[in-house]
Amino acid sequence: MDLIILTNQAKAVPASVLPALDLLAHRVRCAKPDVGTLLSGPQSHTVLVDARTDLSEARATCRVLRTGGMTVPLIAVVTEAGLAGVHADWGIDDIIVNTAGPAEVEARLRLATGRLEVPPETGQSTVRVGDLTIDTETYAAKLKGRPLDLTYKEFELLRYLAQHPGRVFSREQLLREVWGFDYYGGTRTVDVHVRRLRAKLGSENESMIGTVRQVGYKFVAPPAKPLPDSAPVAVA
Repeated sequence: MDLIILTNQAKAVPASVLPALDLLAHRVRCAKPDVGTLLSGPQSHTVLVDARTDLSEARATCRVLRTGGMTVPLIAVVTEAGLAGVHADWGIDDIIVNTAGPAEVEARLRLATGRLEVPPETGQSTVRVGDLTIDTETYAAKLKGRPLDLTYKEFELLRYLAQHPGRVFSREQLLREVWGFDYYGGTRTVDVHVRRLRAKLGSENESMIGTVRQVGYKFVAPPAKPLPDSAPVAVA
């Protein structure tokens, strides 16, 4: 799993923020909380925000990330004393106390990422992301109530990307998942279908399928509605 820790700590290493990560087999890097760069670039599987020392700044970072359209799990790393200052208006998926052991950290990471990949329950055949509605039983897709005239593979590609918003897939991965292991065409097939999909989504919505240079494609979910303001963070 690829993890990124946003921290203002000078010369930070993952273990200085969350020591248990040293005992887990994840690819982890630390970075400054540059929200603009993070939202526009390739997204990691999970983003952790260092909230051990400045709860107000960490809260602001989390809110900007969530309202900016980030769809991967967002987790705050806090101290035991800082737990009292964390509230629902942060927009995070979970919290981890910085002294948590490796088993607890691994479980929380697994649960946070797993919630995004849970397939629809039996009887739930509709995928909704913003103004896009996809019916997996009738193979019909609508954008703002307007039917999209898609071929079977265009529909399958759009459905697969929309079911994993924010996650970046290489062309090879999309060939395996959408076209199947028995497909012998080249990766250019993916580019062609993406180009056709964007044309059918229209100029105002073609950015829903984002390109990550030298990597592949991802579904860009519309920005979430602004989170409600609340009382100032209480620092324990």
